[in-house]
Amino acid sequence: METGTLIALAIYFIAMLAIGFYAWRKSTQDSEGYLLGGRDLGPAVTALSAGASDMSGWLMLGLPGAIFLSGLGQAWIGIGLVIGAYLNYRLVAPRLRTYTELAGDAITVPDFFEERFHDRSHALRLVSAIVIIVFFALYTSAGMVAGGKFAVSALGWDYLTGIFVMGGIVVVYTVMGGFLAVSLTDFVQGCIMFVALVLVPVVAFLELGGGFPDALGAAEASRGLSLTQMVGGEVTLLAIVSAAAWGLGYFGQPHIIVRFMAIRDVKQMPIARRINIGWMAVSLLGAILTGLVGAAWFAARGGAPEDPETVFLLLSKILFHPFIAGFVLAAVLAAIMSTISSQLLVTSSSLTEDIYKTFLNREGSEATLVAIGRAMVVAVAVVAALLALDPESTVLGIVGNAWAGFGAAFGPAILFSLRWKRTTRQGVLAGMVVGAAVVIGWILAGWSATMYEIVPGFLASSLAIWLVSRATAAPSETIAREFDEAAAAAKGA
Repeated sequence: METGTLIALAIYFIAMLAIGFYAWRKSTQDSEGYLLGGRDLGPAVTALSAGASDMSGWLMLGLPGAIFLSGLGQAWIGIGLVIGAYLNYRLVAPRLRTYTELAGDAITVPDFFEERFHDRSHALRLVSAIVIIVFFALYTSAGMVAGGKFAVSALGWDYLTGIFVMGGIVVVYTVMGGFLAVSLTDFVQGCIMFVALVLVPVVAFLELGGGFPDALGAAEASRGLSLTQMVGGEVTLLAIVSAAAWGLGYFGQPHIIVRFMAIRDVKQMPIARRINIGWMAVSLLGAILTGLVGAAWFAARGGAPEDPETVFLLLSKILFHPFIAGFVLAAVLAAIMSTISSQLLVTSSSLTEDIYKTFLNREGSEATLVAIGRAMVVAVAVVAALLALDPESTVLGIVGNAWAGFGAAFGPAILFSLRWKRTTRQGVLAGMVVGAAVVIGWILAGWSATMYEIVPGFLASSLAIWLVSRATAAPSETIAREFDEAAAAAKGA
């Protein structure tokens, strides 16, 4: 590897560790500080942290690879995601921020469900914690796979070395600085990703110049399909619905919605929304154009990647000076690491607050809880690394399964809990179980190629919540009053 590239990557790694050290000194004295940053995030950090933790390695690897291989029909994923993120900020973010503080100062998603419905049986907490642990083990492994592929394609390392080096650095700054470290590194990583996703497709397009149309035509001929077709032909209505349905998943992603719980003031939520949606739109457009321009580039210049998901990496190495290429490649690491760190912390939070504290040691001190939280980060990282040992895994495929699982299990539960006063504890519990079961069953049956599993899972979960809530006793006056108070506090945000 070029010396310039190594220097740039070293600077990036040192910066991430330095942020972890800063956060360790500032906010890890108690469990709320370690797991939620003391509810003191500004709108810009909230926005880019939510965006960066969301857009994982699939943004830099999976989506450009899908466009490179199949064309703009895959862009419906990005369109669905932007719409879903916007609705998430409108329908979920303000009320979740106010409700979690009102309802027992909840600091995790399972904690919120328990306090929202005054569930003293702990059934909601236990089931939602199990969903988080299972699907995040899968989701985090997708990040590890992306890190391994990055190491092979960009650094010339072997797959396993990539997993352990990248995973090790993420674990170190997450263990040190907790939620604040994760959020601040996400902010920096989001900025790097944004710049890289603008630079790569623009420079590649300019290099091709007037030869772009002919090169794109050659790429289409080699694949036997139209790369620019978004409707019709192989891009069926069912395919469009399946792709755009990714947007439904936003309402139920714990590593994203926990950012809403941590913003300093609910009145700052509109600022965060505008920053986040703008960042997302440009970043997704950059990823889509990278895949399209990449197809044209390699058709014209040769040397097409064996793995389509490495198209961004190869273009970066070809187009830029080694030092600049190092920072562009750091953007891929940023996408991967920002999501892994968020997922590690949310899973650790569930294991610590929702399993250990609730069922094993109710009287545990704050120091003990922080120590357990750190140990759980390491444990989850080890499990995810073991699940990622197969280098043939596709990043987009794994992420898609986990995204659907959370979207179906938690999405309707969160929406109904925040927007419908008549929702009951039994209804939410039924919705979680049905949503997760339908997604898992759909995947095992092999039906995902026909329809993305989040669609039947989300619909089945919503129906279960509505039917069971109607069939069970209405919430108490106390619960109804808290609902009204949370709604009033979130008004205008």
